[in-house]
Amino acid sequence: MIIVRLSKALTVAAIALLFSLVAFGNITDYGTNLPFVQHVLMMDTTFPAASIRYRAINVEALHHAAYLIIISTEVISAALCWVGAVQLFKHLKSDAITFGRAKNSAVAGLTIGYLLWQVGLIIVGGEWFGMWMSHEWNGIDSAFRFLVMTLGALIYISLPDADRLVQ
Repeated sequence: MIIVRLSKALTVAAIALLFSLVAFGNITDYGTNLPFVQHVLMMDTTFPAASIRYRAINVEALHHAAYLIIISTEVISAALCWVGAVQLFKHLKSDAITFGRAKNSAVAGLTIGYLLWQVGLIIVGGEWFGMWMSHEWNGIDSAFRFLVMTLGALIYISLPDADRLVQ
């Protein structure tokens, strides 16, 4: 039982590290991914005849705002996952109900991370702004990888612990 709990805590810590490194990279190297956000929002590399190009946003301040929302979401997700991982490590030997409650921050952080990749990149970026049409600025594959890792961790840590099933 303790090995499963340890595994759950380590899984959350691994996702927290991932989110932290992604946020750190976007903060310290702001200019590297800003063009990605700009091109997706401007829709300048989607199919020229696409009828959805009216959705393009060509205001630079809004590009920065969108990017800052992405970065802030990454930071919040990472912070909640770190808090969740610490709580899980702290309660490894607690009873099942206490350990279950210790999952709350981790579940919140993973859920916010999942929503960033699913809603922010795949739905809004991919579908609304037609990112899937771009050969140069298509982040759907990367977003999907992050989404699957995050969702897998969310499902795994949400599973009830064996001792809780027995009570």
